[in-house]
Amino acid sequence: MQKFPDNFLWGGATAANQLEGGYREGGKGLSIADALPGGPERFTIANQPDFDWQIKPTQYTYPNHEGIDHYHRFREDIALFAEMGFKCYRFSIAWSRIFPQGDETEPNEAGLAFYDQIIAECLKHNIQPVITISHYEMPLNLVTTYGGWKNKQLIAFYERFARTVLTRYYKQVKYWMTFNEINSALHFPVMGQGLVASNGANDMQNIYQAWHNQFVAGAKAVAIGHQLDPALKIGCMLLYATTYSYNANPFNQLATLKQNQAFNQFCGDVQVRGAYPSYTDSLLQEYGFSFSDLDTTAAELALLKANPVDYIGFSYYMSATVDVTGETKDTASGNLIGGVKNPYLKASDWGWQIDPTGLRIALNEMYQRYQKPLFVVENGLGAKDEIDAQHHVDDDYRIDYLRQHIEAMAGAVADGVDLMGYTPWGCIDLVSASTGQMSKRYGFIYVDLDDNGQGTLNRYPKQSFGWYQRVIASNGTEV
Repeated sequence: MQKFPDNFLWGGATAANQLEGGYREGGKGLSIADALPGGPERFTIANQPDFDWQIKPTQYTYPNHEGIDHYHRFREDIALFAEMGFKCYRFSIAWSRIFPQGDETEPNEAGLAFYDQIIAECLKHNIQPVITISHYEMPLNLVTTYGGWKNKQLIAFYERFARTVLTRYYKQVKYWMTFNEINSALHFPVMGQGLVASNGANDMQNIYQAWHNQFVAGAKAVAIGHQLDPALKIGCMLLYATTYSYNANPFNQLATLKQNQAFNQFCGDVQVRGAYPSYTDSLLQEYGFSFSDLDTTAAELALLKANPVDYIGFSYYMSATVDVTGETKDTASGNLIGGVKNPYLKASDWGWQIDPTGLRIALNEMYQRYQKPLFVVENGLGAKDEIDAQHHVDDDYRIDYLRQHIEAMAGAVADGVDLMGYTPWGCIDLVSASTGQMSKRYGFIYVDLDDNGQGTLNRYPKQSFGWYQRVIASNGTEV
């Protein structure tokens, strides 16, 4: 198999709001994740017209409140990552730990001290931190008081947050990302933008205004990081779903091109190229407005141009298939971005269609488009793992999934793609963002916790733990 680069960053990925817990400890404020209920209908509930962002403990469960108690167990968890041989660990900093309300002028020192310990623990084990500045978590006050990312005031609040953490950690942390899966707001803006029906999510102009504000905020973070140390690598992060036409019908081919522009390319084009793409007005006119209707300034556009990202981080879980002709009625209801079922693919327990070849296609598409280094920072299989009395988990299905995707990455490297690293999602079981469940497990490490919050929280390596250990030790040649 094609050899991966000698400095390839093997590791794993998590997010603060899905594993830390300790939601009111150390001066932390409430985040939007703390106010989202658990369960598969969590986004449906949040998008009801009367959803008011109030925590209702007698009505819903809030799994993010406790997570997997990483807040108290991070040393144990990072030691397990080191045992696997991680070269890097991608995690996020909870904005509401650093600025509990989001609009303070001074940070919460206790929150910073917590991440001091996380970073020191990583470095002790020779694990490079890869930090996402904003990962599906923002102070709840910024939604309830300011209306979420459609409000331009959030640019200054994010800039203060980014400056605080970059200044604190730039000497220890080389790799950063600005916003997690920023383009996901096209389909579910609640996590990335703090927008639900009651504060404007159903108006696409709000989504695009929020994106513009995030693009500007991200560019400010890039500028701050490069001022601190020009060698820092600050990337964007996209949710990428390789997209096919259901057949050769030209109407489906055109629809596929349009869907690629709207979902896979738009946010990347602005952040990587530093300018809005030529198809912007064509895209916005589909929703009944134009670029001139957005609140933008010449200074903001110049800032975007001057501060493109250094690399593209992205998640890849599935591909999508487009049919606008009605030639099939077989919808892919489990897929994050909808579409129809691809008859050539199998699906996960949650209906996500499994397509490792699509990852090789994605890597080639992005590298040829942008000519910037790529980093697969999320990829994995959510499955219903079973643990036996000896605390053993046979997850051959996960090994098979990851093996095929690593082989696809090797193929892309052979194609000439500049690939920095690979951090499979949920390297330890954590709360699923999409369903608010523990039973949708991704990790190499089993955490004894169920969907009702019951369990010992003990950690047990799965079969995939030893397998991934061997993959890393061989730099991907033994899969």
